[in-house]
Amino acid sequence: MNPDTKRLTVKWSIASALCALLWCVAEAAASDPLLKLPDFDVLASKASESVTITLDSKLLGMAARFLDTDDPEDAAAREAIAGLKGIYVRSYTFDDEFAYPLSDIDAVRKQLAAPGWQKLVEVRSRKERTAVDIYVWQVADRTNGLAIIASEPRQFTIVNIVGSIDLDKLHKLEGHFGVPDLELEAGKKPAK
Repeated sequence: MNPDTKRLTVKWSIASALCALLWCVAEAAASDPLLKLPDFDVLASKASESVTITLDSKLLGMAARFLDTDDPEDAAAREAIAGLKGIYVRSYTFDDEFAYPLSDIDAVRKQLAAPGWQKLVEVRSRKERTAVDIYVWQVADRTNGLAIIASEPRQFTIVNIVGSIDLDKLHKLEGHFGVPDLELEAGKKPAK
């Protein structure tokens, strides 16, 4: 190989390696199960009820200390949050129908089309005008995120759980840290 060809080959190899590195960095930045939630402060002032929970890993650790280790339910919830990096809940109830912009909810749903997210449940009722979506974020057969979006005419709720999630233990978080009753426990009868 002549010297010019060798230099050109080295330059292409370096350029290819840089492109691959940039692609990996972009994928890593895009591959985050933490959803970007719109600023719902204006909606909170219009809502008859609102719940805003933002627990990062430090706050989860602090909250876990308040759980009673002698209470089996609290102990199970403490075990379930051990690998979590955050729990984020936004829930709003309104006196009027569709007092919230559907575009904000749709913007969150669009994030769930990103690679890594897999849809577990989609429920739509045209008659009731409700929609429920449940997604998990999986990497190498490990669940590292969960997203739930439920909307109806007078209410919507978004739950985003980030971190290592054992789906078999997820039901232990129901009713704790703002996670609603999802009826995930095997054999559990749905609430009326």
